[in-house]
Formats: sequence, C-alpha cells, structure tokens
Amino acid sequence: MTIKQLRARKVHIDGLTHPDFHAVEQTLRQQLARYPGGAAVCVYHRGEPVVDLWGGFSDDAGSLWARDTMAPSFSTTKGVAATLLHIYADRGLIDYDAPVADYWPEFAQAGKQKITVRQVLTHQCGLYHIRQMIDHVDRMLDWEHMIEVIERTAPAHAPGTRTGYHGLTFGFLVGEIIQRVTGKKFSQLVQKELARPLGLDGLYIGTPAAQLPRAAQLIFPESTRRLSRTRAGSRLEIGLSNVSSLLQRVGLDSDLSSIFDALAPHGVSDFDFGSPECLRAAIPAANGLFTARSLARMYASLANGGELDGARLMSADAVEAAITPQKPTGKLAVIPFDMRWRLGYHGVFTTRGVPARGFGHFGFGGSGAWADPENDLAVALIVNSGLGSPFGDMRTARISGAALASARSRAATRLRLGFSH
Repeated sequence: MTIKQLRARKVHIDGLTHPDFHAVEQTLRQQLARYPGGAAVCVYHRGEPVVDLWGGFSDDAGSLWARDTMAPSFSTTKGVAATLLHIYADRGLIDYDAPVADYWPEFAQAGKQKITVRQVLTHQCGLYHIRQMIDHVDRMLDWEHMIEVIERTAPAHAPGTRTGYHGLTFGFLVGEIIQRVTGKKFSQLVQKELARPLGLDGLYIGTPAAQLPRAAQLIFPESTRRLSRTRAGSRLEIGLSNVSSLLQRVGLDSDLSSIFDALAPHGVSDFDFGSPECLRAAIPAANGLFTARSLARMYASLANGGELDGARLMSADAVEAAITPQKPTGKLAVIPFDMRWRLGYHGVFTTRGVPARGFGHFGFGGSGAWADPENDLAVALIVNSGLGSPFGDMRTARISGAALASARSRAATRLRLGFSH
C-alpha cells in the first residue's frame, strides 16, 4: 500500500480523553490526517492521565497503531538519560560540579581532566564532533568502542567556552558516567530505576528482543526514500564534509562545520535507527523506544516534585536543581540559538506560549516529552513518520500548545468555581 493510499484511508484513533482536553484530541486527529504513519499522545495533569490516545498506522503496510505500540524517538531519549543521572546525583553518587574523570578516570586524556558533569549536561564540554571520532556510523552500535574513542578525543574547543549540542555523543557521555558509579549496564538501569518503580509499559534504551515486535516502523517522506536509494545521499554527505574541512582549514568555525560534525557521522544517510540491530543497542542520545504513556508518566513524576502514585524517583530539591535554567557560555555551536538548557533538558516552546518552568526534550522526527511544574502538566508525543528538526517539529509544538491551553483553562475554571486544586 502506498503512502498516498494510507493517507486517503479513514483516520483510526483510540483511547481516552477528558472533556477538558478535547483540543488535544482534535489536534492529534488533524495530524494523523496529514501524515502517513501513526502517533500516540499522553497528557498528565495534576498527577492524573487526562489524555491517552493512539491512532494511525504503525507501518507502511497499513497495520493499525495499537495501545502498546512503541516508536523510536531519537533525541527525546536524552531527557530519559538525564533523568536517570539525576537519580544518582540525588543519592550523592554524582556531583554536578565534579570532574567527569573523578568517576571515569580514562576520560582525563587529551585535555579533558577538568570537564565537569555539569558541562556534559549543558552541552559545554566540546565533545560533539562525532564525525571526527568514528570512521562509520555503525560504530555507535558498539558501546565499548564509543567509550574508548571518546576517551582519546580532544575537545573541539576549550571546555566551558561554548555551548554546542552533543547530538549523538551526549548519551554515551551521560551513560558511561552512570555505569561507572553503579557498575551496571545503562539499559538495565533504565528498567530498574525508571520503568519498574513507575510501572511503565514501554521505556527502553537498548530494547530486549522480545519487545521489538511492538516497535513502529519509521516512515520517511518519499523524497527522502528516493535520496537513500541513490548515491545522492552519500554525495551530499561527502560534499558537506569537504566544505566543512575547507572552512576549518581557513580558520572559520562556522555553524555548518559544527552541525555536520555533530549530526552526520560517516554513513549516516544509510543508517536505520529503527532496525532491530539498532534498537537492541543502547544509544542514549538517539535510539530510545517508548510509548507516549511511559514518557508522560515519567515527566509527570518530575512535574510533581519527583514522586507519582507513591513511587519517588528523586527528591523535590533534586528536581529543582535539575530543571533550573543554566547560563549559556560563549559562542553557540551546532544549534545557532539558545535552547534554554537545564541539566540535560531544554526549555519548551509551544504554539500557545512558552511555559517559563517547562523542561524536557524533543527529538528528530517529531517526538517529544516535557513537564511544567507550574501547571502540574506532563505531555508526550511519539510518531513514526516525518522528519522535522533535531528538536521535533510543529506537531510537537501544536500538541504541546493544545495541552498547555487546556490545562490553563481548566485551572481558571476551577478557580472561578472556588476550588483550590
């Protein structure tokens, strides 16, 4: 079945919506009608699920998206990895201002001995240039190789002098710090510290083989598919690499060079982030496999000071430290605008405003998840079609805007009726 035929079919949607959040369902229906794949949305307000919807198609053969379907969610994964680190910081095992080398001694090579955990979490350590670190994107499937390469690599600039988005290396940096202080594998800790305590139905970074049948197929636009079937993708990659190298030789530290070095390791145009081989590996910056329900529930606990339904992930003070905005340092690299970084999370943009206390992480392809303690709100969207930017696309912003407006309207109505909560 072609993508055009899928789009012509009647939109399938299932699940529950509280009447106060009907705008979120309307927005999802509009999006499912415009895109060939499927999606799921979950919203928590005041600790309760008020939206739990799924619909569309989980593959290009027309299979319906099911309640337990999970989707590869790219950089949305970074927010989960950061949350795991904050749990150990709250227990006193990690100090944000301590050198990474205190926990990971081999990291001190090549001038990295003073890089702090805080600089890793705020993308200020200068280790985003993965294209210069590895000879092929497939190397990301080998955790030990990635750690050894990072240990040998010198920062692209003096640590702490610039903020540059670590699009693919962030997860290995955060993940190895966690592994060093616990002595356990990152993927196992996601289950132990996040999934099991909160009763999550689908939150994996390094997915067990038994769970892979639940994964939605990534569906990219036909223009992108055509590009991948020719040598044009590789030629574009090589051409941009040559431009990047030329700019560096003449001393110009351009956005083009940093973007390419951070987001385009050799062979990336042919790499399938949705393949079973990739999903079984742990790439904590880019290959999480989630349900929207699990993401929203995790963020709901953070919106509520680190606790939900009697399960406490971390103290309220730890949450506050994690979500406090950090000051950008020097020139911006990779992403040429201020993302309002917290410790591993970025600020939140919606079509209905910018929640001052909002924090989370969005991803390439359109997924995203975030929380807002001020409105006691948590929102998650997962999708399997489209491209967008490294930080989601307008689908994320529109779903988030509908949820934020609904929460504010609901709160205003309750206040008008004399309810305090």
